[in-house]
Amino acid sequence: MTNLFSSFDPTTNLMNFSLNWLSTLLGLIMIPMMFWFIPSRYNIIWINIINTLHKEFKTLLGLSGFNGSTLIFISLFSFILFNNFLGLFPYIFTSTSHLSFTLSLALPLWISFMIYGWLNHTQHMFAHLVPQGTPSILMPFMVCIETISNMIRPGTLAVRLAANMIAGHLLLTLLGNTGSLISNYFIWILIFVQILLLMLESAVAIIQSYVFSVLSTLYSSEVN
Repeated sequence: MTNLFSSFDPTTNLMNFSLNWLSTLLGLIMIPMMFWFIPSRYNIIWINIINTLHKEFKTLLGLSGFNGSTLIFISLFSFILFNNFLGLFPYIFTSTSHLSFTLSLALPLWISFMIYGWLNHTQHMFAHLVPQGTPSILMPFMVCIETISNMIRPGTLAVRLAANMIAGHLLLTLLGNTGSLISNYFIWILIFVQILLLMLESAVAIIQSYVFSVLSTLYSSEVN
């Protein structure tokens, strides 16, 4: 590696094409075709996860949600989860550690919610700018604060996911690079710590994809 961040470099040596982005499709290649035809134990586990998420998102959307509106958020969760987990494998590019990837997921969602909300529920959107029970003196300030907090939502969604992916991978890389410099006695401690960190990163991969999809659901429920 030329530097610490070269593991996150999207360019490859093959005619300088960014072929590393193809890692986003690797998850589909890894799933065997029989998975979709014959109900297996893995299939049942995945169906149970999807049903649980459907119930969770349906509760968050409330009565105002359209039929089948949870599908996009379950798909979003699955897509981010696949990419987060693939990044934990050696020599596979972590696409979710790049803002260009996470912003391309967060921005279209947020913009579509805003367009829908302001066109169809304009009065409701204006009411959101001033929280209930705000004193009349603070109202102009609250409008500014609420507007700014609304504007930075896609940015916070994207940065949260990218930063969490980068932080864990960098820590694993830093500890891994010290392996050749330490004695045989400490190498076992290092391996144990690396395994613990990998377990933590697996948990982070699930949590971050869940957080991203839940927050997207909450933002969509606010515009109805």
